[in-house]
Amino acid sequence: MRKLPGDASPRTNFRNAQLLIIEDDPDHGLIIEKAIRQCLPEVKPVLVGSKEEAIAQLEQYTSSSWKLLKLILLDLYLPGRDDGWAILETINQKAATHGKVPVVLLSYSDNPSDVEQAYDLGCASYVVKPSGYPDWITYFETFRTYWWETVVLPGMR
Repeated sequence: MRKLPGDASPRTNFRNAQLLIIEDDPDHGLIIEKAIRQCLPEVKPVLVGSKEEAIAQLEQYTSSSWKLLKLILLDLYLPGRDDGWAILETINQKAATHGKVPVVLLSYSDNPSDVEQAYDLGCASYVVKPSGYPDWITYFETFRTYWWETVVLPGMR
């Protein structure tokens, strides 16, 4: 196994980790948050429900706390897609000063143009939302294996 520089390893993904959830539907937000708490109990989910709340939350992250933000789950339609694209652009602008935090775009849309534009704008992954709570659990179990136990996410310096 190749040694990673410094303290970079998947184990560090859980150290004081926060996951920002940007979801405008309160019911979906609660389901997502509950599934995350069940599948990723080491991670602190932070839920916001609008473009304005998301941008305000991103502004609150200072350079040191931004490093604790490991991943962002972004609903594309907030309720319109333009809001999702605007947030993704804001995140990418912050990456220049705070480092790149991966964004997983969540949507019920499987429209190829949405998927293509999401990747063009820099999202790390595009996922069509599961339909029920058991499917969310399955999703976050897989999510844990890939994003938290395999990939090395932005870490503490």
